[in-house]
Amino acid sequence: MPTPFAPVKGVHENVMKQIIARRERLRTAAVAEIKGVARRLLVEGGPAAISLRGIARDMGMTAPAIYRYFPSLDALVIELAGDLFDELRETIEAARDSVPAEPMIQLLEMARAFRRWSLAHPAEFALMFGNPLPAVAEFEADCSPEHPGAKFGAPFLSAFAEAFKTIPLKTPPADVIEAELGEHLAPYRIAFGADIPLEIVYAYLAGWTRLYGMVALEVFGHMRWAVNDMGALFELELATFVRDLLGS
Repeated sequence: MPTPFAPVKGVHENVMKQIIARRERLRTAAVAEIKGVARRLLVEGGPAAISLRGIARDMGMTAPAIYRYFPSLDALVIELAGDLFDELRETIEAARDSVPAEPMIQLLEMARAFRRWSLAHPAEFALMFGNPLPAVAEFEADCSPEHPGAKFGAPFLSAFAEAFKTIPLKTPPADVIEAELGEHLAPYRIAFGADIPLEIVYAYLAGWTRLYGMVALEVFGHMRWAVNDMGALFELELATFVRDLLGS
């Protein structure tokens, strides 16, 4: 028979669950604050400005205390980059869902959303798509279907795949793509398999390089010598790409 002071098993378990849940909430809040400060340092000073010492100083902590949440600066930068890819993907998906379910219209709207986000977040763009820090380069090399970078590209790839179902996209023939490019697509095929028709893969990669090139040149200010309204050139290039793809 338990004494009057013996803990009741169910009550004790509930108390422990509450303590664990509270610790998890505190940890989640601390991780979010650390990443928030890291992003602010990124915006204020570029990728090189992110440091554990600077984050700890802003949060009133010691630098070693950060290691309770991230094993290294690289681990923090990688997680921040993953969050940024998720944020950008959600922005692009929202743009896609705001227009009719017609693949080419969705592709155009997603491209515009990518440009808008990138221009509004040049420091974040530099971390994700500029000259990468070693940690980000390693992060991007590890590309699997569940990788934030791969998820970011998935809406674009899906739109090209949907278009291909009903529209004869004007790409090189599959045998030509295989002969010229096939052996060089090994990283893509390892990550995503070889089931997607080569015409779709080619259209997706060609579209991405064209989109990235235009946006990167604008974000980094490399077209000021020639164009005072990159938006006009951007829209013309989008229209030209779609006409080339549709053959009209």
